[in-house]
Amino acid sequence: MGYNVAIDGPAGAGKSTIAKLLAKEKGYIYVDTGAMYRGLAVHFLDQGIRADDVPAVIRAVEDARVEIKYEDGTQQVYLNGNNITSRLRSEEAGRMASATARIPEVRKKLLMLQKNLAKEQDVVMDGRDIGTCVLPDADVKVFLTASVEKRAKRRYDELKEKGESCDLETIKEDIRKRDEQDMTRETAPLKQAEDAHLVDSSDMTIEEVVRAIAALCK
Repeated sequence: MGYNVAIDGPAGAGKSTIAKLLAKEKGYIYVDTGAMYRGLAVHFLDQGIRADDVPAVIRAVEDARVEIKYEDGTQQVYLNGNNITSRLRSEEAGRMASATARIPEVRKKLLMLQKNLAKEQDVVMDGRDIGTCVLPDADVKVFLTASVEKRAKRRYDELKEKGESCDLETIKEDIRKRDEQDMTRETAPLKQAEDAHLVDSSDMTIEEVVRAIAALCK
């Protein structure tokens, strides 16, 4: 049985960045569940499916195969045999992933892969419902959050660094909507597990957050 660290939290809290660094420090495997949902989102977008067309999403799920592979120590996401890693971080993919993650058939598609990885390996897994649904028996659970303002500014800086055109207020409003969407969805809503450690990174550096979580691990 692997040693499991579950990191949950809202969009833009820095879960992926922290989880990657923690996994590297501890020698665990990093599993980005958000990337898996974004992988399915890319599939839906390529099919021209709207997020609110639930029957079409359910049909499309049957034809999608999302895989996580590690190449030169870096996680790569494949959709039906094609590497789509470079397409995962677009705002369009993020919105589609958030909207379709509430659909039970979408979650079921990915749940088994996530659980099997955790059984076989020491993993750090981040997402919205890892500690509450995917890995309820994880050895360490963390709920990582930050203020909407801090999360929006981080996302804004990230996009500007990539040379993408963006507006801070638009990003802020998008984050608020995604928070509401994630917390109120009927299936596996975003919430802090009762036994999770709350870490608010609003006024912490990345290194401070990693140290705080690493101290909780074996």
